Amino acid sequence: PGVERPFVERLSAFWSNHLCVSAGAKVVVAPLAGSYEREAIRPHVLGRFEDLVLASARHPAMLLYLDNAQSVGPGSTAARAGARRGTARGLNENYARELLELHTLGVDGGYDQRDVQALARMLTGWTIEGLADGQRGRLGALRRGGRGRGAPLAQPADSGSGARFVFREAFHEPGSKTLLGDTYGEAGETEAARAIRTLCRHPSTARFIASKLVTHFVADTPPPAAVDRLADVFRDTGGDLLAVSRALVALPEAWDGSARKFRSPQDWLVAALRALGSDEAGERTVALLRQLRQPLWAPQSPKGFGDAVADWADPDALLNRAELSRTLSRTLSQTPSRRPSRTLAQTPARRRAGRVADPRALLDVMDVAAQDPLRAMLADEGTPRDERIALALAGPAFQWR
Repeated sequence: PGVERPFVERLSAFWSNHLCVSAGAKVVVAPLAGSYEREAIRPHVLGRFEDLVLASARHPAMLLYLDNAQSVGPGSTAARAGARRGTARGLNENYARELLELHTLGVDGGYDQRDVQALARMLTGWTIEGLADGQRGRLGALRRGGRGRGAPLAQPADSGSGARFVFREAFHEPGSKTLLGDTYGEAGETEAARAIRTLCRHPSTARFIASKLVTHFVADTPPPAAVDRLADVFRDTGGDLLAVSRALVALPEAWDGSARKFRSPQDWLVAALRALGSDEAGERTVALLRQLRQPLWAPQSPKGFGDAVADWADPDALLNRAELSRTLSRTLSQTPSRRPSRTLAQTPARRRAGRVADPRALLDVMDVAAQDPLRAMLADEGTPRDERIALALAGPAFQWR
């Protein structure tokens, strides 16, 4: 929670979710999920959108998650050899479909099934090498038709598996392909790279990305004028994410007091830790996120985690937050952080870890009206301090940002 560039951290979380992989969907992805965020996402959040998408497309985690690693062109050398041996593998359209629908153009972006198939053919040969023995076994099960699915790991590993991108010409579908009306001559690996860059610069992509950004940072129902302005910047700069981020911050709608966003579980947990002056929740962090139904690197689908109040504000979810509020108030408000936050010096003394002496200090990080009963409740010294802290963390005001 104590970070020097919180806006960049939020951008990293947004783009990790937009281009998500899931350690819960396929166990072979779990050891790669951390390196995916670190290597494919974070270096590009203020760079060019097309570089971000290409880094994602070439990372082993994405190639495994959406099955492109085992996609083989039906007319390729490998397919013909496999047919002779009776071990033929075919074209897999999963990644191509999600690249169009979820990563670039959007579901209403003007493509059809022919475009999905053409992009899938361009992407054949984009695969991986260097998997550890255990991972190769899981990948082999996937190639034989198994789903390779399992429960999310208690703590997704980031072990540096040695897996890396490789282009295999023998897997690549020969011949020209037509995508969105444009014909791409046979050019091996560069076919898909060129197609991805073109998709990233498409006007539909500009609008789709602008809408998602405004939805995440401003309001569940994005103001059309704000989307238009951000889409214009995206299109005019060729997807320069630094320029887009600056335009996002400059939106008047982003500073409108009536524009609020319900905190996702991750947002809520980070805010609670920061409010208590703690830098981390220790080894329990991953378990806490799972209890809150936003497990680390494990969304249930390629769409990523939801971004609206309806996704997180059901009764069971709010009960989970109330229970965790009591747990955090009993532990983190009494036990000093093992690794103090870098921003500890700026944290009011009455709100530092181990010294939350006055629960009213939590009002500093909430938007609470002067007449709100919460103010009196937090000041009531007849109620144990930990209960008042839990009340603040579980209360309505703390659920919004």
